[in-house]
Amino acid sequence: MGKIISFANQKGGVGKTTSAVNVAASLGILGYKVLLIDLDPQGNATSGVGILKKNLKVTVFDLLTTDVTAESVTVQTGFDHLDVIPTHTTLARAEYELGDTENGEYIMKNKLESVRDKYDYIIIDCPPSLGMLTVNAMTASDGVVIPMQCEFFALEGLSQLMFTIGRIKSHYNKDLNVTGILITMHNNRLILSTQVIRELRKHYADKLFETTISRNVKVSEAPGFGAPVYYHDKRSKGAAEYMNVAKELAERI
Repeated sequence: MGKIISFANQKGGVGKTTSAVNVAASLGILGYKVLLIDLDPQGNATSGVGILKKNLKVTVFDLLTTDVTAESVTVQTGFDHLDVIPTHTTLARAEYELGDTENGEYIMKNKLESVRDKYDYIIIDCPPSLGMLTVNAMTASDGVVIPMQCEFFALEGLSQLMFTIGRIKSHYNKDLNVTGILITMHNNRLILSTQVIRELRKHYADKLFETTISRNVKVSEAPGFGAPVYYHDKRSKGAAEYMNVAKELAERI
């Protein structure tokens, strides 16, 4: 049975979607069968794997609000062992519909039961908020990866996110755990980065990924080409770092 991992952080601009896309693609390159679910209404994970949103007839919105199956909304990408359930901006309406649905927190969990055996990993890119979409993702998940920058405001946000994960664990999903905290946009020449990592090691030593993601031009460029960074430039530092994160994730799971 495949493991479901949510990539979540209520703070935007932390490399959450970039990390979800590139870790999912790296796991595929390693030979794992992977399903990427774009649960962010911005739809950046969808375009990040080369899917044109304007051509989509069904999306994750339909999965959450109608009787369609996960199989019927899954799209093959052009990348090794990687499928995607795409989205577009209509997904924003799902927050209200899920809130008005009895047991709305469990819809994603129930819908994914039919495909869990087909994949080794199901990666969910959550929206940058702690609303019903994120609750749905975490209720369905075995673990949460938290991408975050080396900033003190990020540390404050991490405490809030940990509290939310704890509440979801106690109310909806007793098996939910924090799989790891992933440092993104890292610059080891900045004193601030060193200080933030020191604080994280003090409180979350067992959760920190050993690999950090550096600021890398190729990582930033890749979405513009509709490709994960490995397929954009497999010799880049960013491609190597995300591959190491994927290997570490597989070991942790």
